[in-house]
Amino acid sequence: MAVGIEILLVSPWTVAVRLFHLVFERDFWPTVFFSILRISAGFSLGFLLGTLLAVAAGRSSLMETLLWPYVTGIKSIPVASFIIISLIWLKNSQLAVFISFLMVFPVIYSNVLQGIKSTDPALLEMASLYRVPWKRKMFYIYIPAIRPFLLSACSVSLGMSWKAGIAAEVIGVVRGSIGEKLYDAKIYFLTADLFAWTVMIVLISVLFEKTILVLIRRIFKRMENR
Repeated sequence: MAVGIEILLVSPWTVAVRLFHLVFERDFWPTVFFSILRISAGFSLGFLLGTLLAVAAGRSSLMETLLWPYVTGIKSIPVASFIIISLIWLKNSQLAVFISFLMVFPVIYSNVLQGIKSTDPALLEMASLYRVPWKRKMFYIYIPAIRPFLLSACSVSLGMSWKAGIAAEVIGVVRGSIGEKLYDAKIYFLTADLFAWTVMIVLISVLFEKTILVLIRRIFKRMENR
């Protein structure tokens, strides 16, 4: 309001009004669900593969050594480089899935592996002494040790997957996505649209994070009650 030039910075009221109108536009919800589905798919792939490979690396030091350069490379390479390379390899519609996966995978892998390594050695020794089956060791020894690390990793990676996924959609100008709406707002100097879509991204990201964390906590609770 103090600036008084809406093309540079719009007032909160203008953003709220524009967001209200966007919600009732015909293509608003298809656009939102388009991005949600692809970023969710990327997160799910990163979560599953990161967890499985971390368990494998926790059981085999050779596997951990073989995976180390790849995980380090994914963590170190800028997301913009991945996006540009992916534009050559993949269809635009697959871009957000792949980039979200790359952001989630190393975080989940590193945290789950650290959780496995932090397991109480006395409990493992006792389990070995009494020849406790692997399945029981997983449910009653490893999972309680992994739980705080996995929840922390999910909390971090969920936000990262959304930021990286939307960035990929913007750079790739993925048709029918939230990223395309942000790109159009930049091209046509629609500052109110830019802020309104950004607010929507934040709201979806927070809701997405809370929902996934609640689901994971419920799964852990069910495992503990078995």
